[in-house]
Amino acid sequence: MSGISMPKPDAATLIRRDEIVADMRIIVPGEGVVDAVNEMRAFESDGLTAYRQLPMVVVLPETVAQVSRLLKYCNDRNIRVVPRGSGTSLSGGALPLEDAVLLVMSRFNRIIEIDYPNRTVTAQPGVTNLGITHAVEQDGFYYAPDPSSQIACSIGGNVAENSGGVHCLKYGLTANNVLGIEMVLMSGEVVRLGGKHLDAEGYDLLGVMIGSEGLLGVVTEVTVRILKKPETARALLIGFPTSEQGGQCVADIIGAGIIPGGMEMMDRPAIHAAEDFVNAGYPLDVEALLIVELDGPGIEVDHLIGLVEAIANANGATTCRISQSEQERLTFWAGRKAAFPAVGRISPDYYCMDGTIPRKELPRVLAGMRELSEQYGLGVANVFHAGDGNLHPLILYDANVPGELEKAESFGADILRLCVKVGGVLTGEHGVGVEKRDLMPEMFNEIDLDQQMRVKCAFDPNHLLNPGKVFPQLRRCAELGRMHVHRGLVAFPDIPRF
Repeated sequence: MSGISMPKPDAATLIRRDEIVADMRIIVPGEGVVDAVNEMRAFESDGLTAYRQLPMVVVLPETVAQVSRLLKYCNDRNIRVVPRGSGTSLSGGALPLEDAVLLVMSRFNRIIEIDYPNRTVTAQPGVTNLGITHAVEQDGFYYAPDPSSQIACSIGGNVAENSGGVHCLKYGLTANNVLGIEMVLMSGEVVRLGGKHLDAEGYDLLGVMIGSEGLLGVVTEVTVRILKKPETARALLIGFPTSEQGGQCVADIIGAGIIPGGMEMMDRPAIHAAEDFVNAGYPLDVEALLIVELDGPGIEVDHLIGLVEAIANANGATTCRISQSEQERLTFWAGRKAAFPAVGRISPDYYCMDGTIPRKELPRVLAGMRELSEQYGLGVANVFHAGDGNLHPLILYDANVPGELEKAESFGADILRLCVKVGGVLTGEHGVGVEKRDLMPEMFNEIDLDQQMRVKCAFDPNHLLNPGKVFPQLRRCAELGRMHVHRGLVAFPDIPRF
């Protein structure tokens, strides 16, 4: 793996591999245990394919009781566990470890209940994001968060990474749409957080779990809220001579008090790649393309379209198309949804980044990325959720050229440093995983990270769940708050110690 340090494999665990595999077959009988090297290859990486590692064994449980027994077994024997959903994570969050059980939740693939009066769906974590919408769309409902990978990504993985999508600007991320979960702790205990109600008393442990990247527990059930489809939805396709003008238009739309259902932006390389791939009718003579979707009552949508069109023209837009049918609106989005695979047609490899910035900094950051592109000699295609400032630069490189992957990683790290410098954050929806782990000190000091680690320790004191992810220092909970003694002297010697 390219320079990424991971926890040192536990020799005592590896020696007992055959025994552990045999015990896993007892806990999960049938075809739920995969231990042959060739068969485990399918699980050696997630969507961040630059990093690969075979697990010790792959286990695919089907019941909560099996998950509980498996985790308790591993906890009692000090065996590491890496939870995995559909494997679409782009930050290495599901990267296996050589001495760990890879706990794959894809067999938890049933919708348990659809409750229209309460407008909720309760599903197992292996159900796909789009699968929830498909289950309720015949009755005029849908699930709002819609990451580009929604056809494949699982709702459990969405909880782990707090996924968003093109409509998160108006309707929120996963955290704003999940009402309750059932989870299994490393000890094997089964816990329920939240429910069908909108809020709960006490500590917001549900909020702690969403975005926890598999470090605190394994989700076995999710209750989400569903929304009624809006009466009307129309989209504008707006082209600009420069990315800076497009970025300023985004800031002006939000500044005017308009909250679109979705607002996405692409630059020239991404526009051309998407158009060649989907033939959505994108203009090819512009440097930036903005897709703005407005939804709600028809008369309101028509009014807002006029306002957005005026703002776009004031920012120098050279083209503006307004969808005249549902099919045309979906075609506008088809190119954006396919932008990631489309860029794969113009470069042997690309490295997909994920950082979030204040909207008003879009012009500055886009200019900064162009300078970094020239500095590193690597191209970059920009596709991002413009409305909430969530950037997805795609750094173009060739893994067969020695040193290009490392150069792409350094380029990406500098983009994330720039995001933090302008008041942004390291990730918007992809998570930290291993990709951004060593950049966490760019945002947090040691005290900040220690406080986060204390939450981890409360759930998983032996540091067995998904170790080596998120936290830059590979240390155990026992090392937190350890007394520092220097030359036989402790700090504040006058304080009584017990």
